[in-house]
Amino acid sequence: MNKRLFAIGDIHGCFDLLKELVENKIQLQKDDKLILLGDYIDRGDKSKEVVDFIIELSENGYDIIPLMGNHEAMLLDAFENEKDISKWIQNGGNETLKSFEIDSLKDIESKYIEFIKGLRYYYAFKDYLFVHAGFNDNVLNPFTDYYSMLWKCKETYTNPLLSEKTIIHGHNPVRVAICEERVLAKHRVINIDTGCVYEDSEGYGRLTAYDCNRQRILFV
Repeated sequence: MNKRLFAIGDIHGCFDLLKELVENKIQLQKDDKLILLGDYIDRGDKSKEVVDFIIELSENGYDIIPLMGNHEAMLLDAFENEKDISKWIQNGGNETLKSFEIDSLKDIESKYIEFIKGLRYYYAFKDYLFVHAGFNDNVLNPFTDYYSMLWKCKETYTNPLLSEKTIIHGHNPVRVAICEERVLAKHRVINIDTGCVYEDSEGYGRLTAYDCNRQRILFV
């Protein structure tokens, strides 16, 4: 029996939805593999709970592959260089500070910085590539352009290293219906960021997982 393989899109501090999706919809088991596509923090009000949950799952023996998102990268930049703080704050960083109950990133526990520094930029598994945003299609080796992986989404690829894979990504929110359409049409590039933090916007406000084995989405 093939190991179950899931990916979850941008979470942005939506801890309650994450917990419901993992525990009730997916019903995650220790012999499953779960890839998280980044953007665990900012905008939503429970960033710390999200990161703690991810760390706890890994420590409890679940096979979790958390990837770097542009929001984690912005936090790292702000942590290491004061000139980058305003950019992070403008993109939802204040909610993260409140969640961690700190006034400054300098007060954050070191384990959280180490967690973020340890995040991968992409993950390849069987016929799939998992990434936060996308890849640079115009270079021989697209797996060295980290900026594109965090910031640049594409709907089609021509590089054979990419075009022969199914790419699961997030970063730019899409309506749940659009996500479902691309899955049903068996597109090779599937965006599963359904804007869970935008609950007041019609068609968004869901946290979505992709079930690779059954080629379907699950959402809460």
